[in-house]
Amino acid sequence: MRMGMGWLNKKIMDPLLLILRKGAEPKQLAFSGALGITLGLFPICGVTVFLCGMAIAILGSRCHSPTVMLANFVATPIELSLVVPFLRLGEFISGGPHFPLTSDALKKVFTGHASREVLFSIVHALLGWAAAAPFIFAVLSAVFLPCFKFLVHKFSATPSSPKKQLSSSPSDAKNKARVV
Repeated sequence: MRMGMGWLNKKIMDPLLLILRKGAEPKQLAFSGALGITLGLFPICGVTVFLCGMAIAILGSRCHSPTVMLANFVATPIELSLVVPFLRLGEFISGGPHFPLTSDALKKVFTGHASREVLFSIVHALLGWAAAAPFIFAVLSAVFLPCFKFLVHKFSATPSSPKKQLSSSPSDAKNKARVV
């Protein structure tokens, strides 16, 4: 039990506290966390890191890349548990046949002998994720914003807004002027 808590602290809590102490904006953190989890739920394992990387490259400074990647990491066990619900949602949306989840079908996927049925099931899972993703993102954004407002206020070493940052001494102002 103790070893599990050490892992949780090292892999999730410590990076989160580091992010919070850097003084990022709660709105950006909420957006980035929701984006990382939403992309992290993509139903094809191993692809989520690339999706997050592409989103970070496209969005640039509008998202907080460490938060996107941490949220993606946190979403991994959830991703695995949602593959079947996304598959069933995709089947429902498309009116496609119900794919029986058997060990034989799974073996065909892993050995590279996937049948047409298996490929359609993957398309259905992707369709289910694509339909659910906007709702997942919206709900997570709404939930994360007050959480990050609280956490940034509690753990931030600097004010969360550049407007609130004031120079504490004349020498600080001189140093800032030299840097520019």
